[in-house]
Amino acid sequence: MKNFNYFLVLLILTGILNFESGKVYSQLANSNMSLLANRNQHGGAGNRYSAIWGYIAPNGREYAILGCQTGTAFIEITDTTNIIERDFVTGVNNGWREMKVFSHYAYVVSEGTNSRLQIMDLLYLPDSVSLVSTYSYTNYTKTHTISQSGPYLYINGGNVSQGLSDPGGVTVLDLTNPVVPVKRGSWGVEYVHDCRVVNDTIYACNIYDATNGGTGSIYVISATNKDNLTTVTSWVNNPVPGPHNIALTVDRRYALTTDEIPASSPRVLKVWNIQDLTNATLTTTWQPTGITNTIVHNVEIYGNYALIAHYEAGVRLVNISNPSAPVEVAWYDTYPSTNTNQYRGCWGVFMFPSGKIVASDMQTGLYVFNPLVPLVGINDPPVNLPTAFNLGQNYPNPFNPSTAIDYSVSKGSHVSIKVYDAIGKQVAVLVDEFKSSGSYKVTYDAGRLSSGIYYYTMITDGSRESKKMTLVK
Repeated sequence: MKNFNYFLVLLILTGILNFESGKVYSQLANSNMSLLANRNQHGGAGNRYSAIWGYIAPNGREYAILGCQTGTAFIEITDTTNIIERDFVTGVNNGWREMKVFSHYAYVVSEGTNSRLQIMDLLYLPDSVSLVSTYSYTNYTKTHTISQSGPYLYINGGNVSQGLSDPGGVTVLDLTNPVVPVKRGSWGVEYVHDCRVVNDTIYACNIYDATNGGTGSIYVISATNKDNLTTVTSWVNNPVPGPHNIALTVDRRYALTTDEIPASSPRVLKVWNIQDLTNATLTTTWQPTGITNTIVHNVEIYGNYALIAHYEAGVRLVNISNPSAPVEVAWYDTYPSTNTNQYRGCWGVFMFPSGKIVASDMQTGLYVFNPLVPLVGINDPPVNLPTAFNLGQNYPNPFNPSTAIDYSVSKGSHVSIKVYDAIGKQVAVLVDEFKSSGSYKVTYDAGRLSSGIYYYTMITDGSRESKKMTLVK
């Protein structure tokens, strides 16, 4: 009996078993994830952190963008031995703040009253970040989440789609001019908690809400016409639906959804086979190794890996090369004291092309990691690696009002594609960001331009190429 008691105490102290309010839960040691830094400069006194995202400057410097209670922090992580907060832009006091990046601008939203959309210029990093403007439109004051695809933002929840049946749907903002967004179409069949946009298709997560009629569904919405978003299909994220976030595998055959609400039930990651969108089928579910009580929040997919923010279970890296059998390969618990179904701990995650991972913990701020496993399928060259820089001819051409442009890069580099009118005035920015080696397509909607001849130019790593296109209305 004496030996048994000693062994039990040893288990508790080493974290293999923990007890809270009569519950038993497992807590394995961190695995295959090296902590490079933790910064907690804006926490305490009731302040909490929220979302995180990343930005790679044209010169290759890496920055974490961290949502804080009173604003947004911009932290350089290029040299992990010398991590520095370069600037802080204040915002409405709120514990929920999300951001995305297009070109050299950060777009930040919040659930705070009258927070609207902040536009911040990153061009002058590492010296400073400047608030360009705070954008709004009639009756729009707050946002739950924000997504980005090409030169478009998709703002979700809050009161983004006023005038429709549900004000918390999704609304498209056109970034043809990145500092002067233009409101396009909205969709408001149900409240949109978050969405993912791939090839002009919106995959929207609609939380379960018995009071307001939310069904806990995933809606597939066509955004081909940015002024008229239309429902394609939907399915309920059963069992116990409460989807918050969604990500698609590279081949777009599977969708990973994170069930967050209600907290009273185990909240799991679900893998859906969506090869037939009209008949999405649940393939499997996933929870962290040895943990069944915590709530999953956000998932991002990078090649063959799903990077997951799992609240009290921390950061989880999962190999999904076989989506029907996910295998967890690395993890780090940013909230090691408990594993319960509470909304605290790891909020968001982001992986840079260099392999560095940044994460936000609601209580303890920024974490920077280096995974200690080979990340096969992330930085590996594609099977059909382009051998050179290439800019394709737009198709169709002539066009009205939308056209697609194919392009490819043979190695990871900063890529810009901009559109100019016949006298050389820039009229649109289509791409302006770091791209890994591979082939890509961007869709351009020129519905607000006049008929005529236009030119688009691609610049990357000293290479430059232009092509002509014709808009006919």
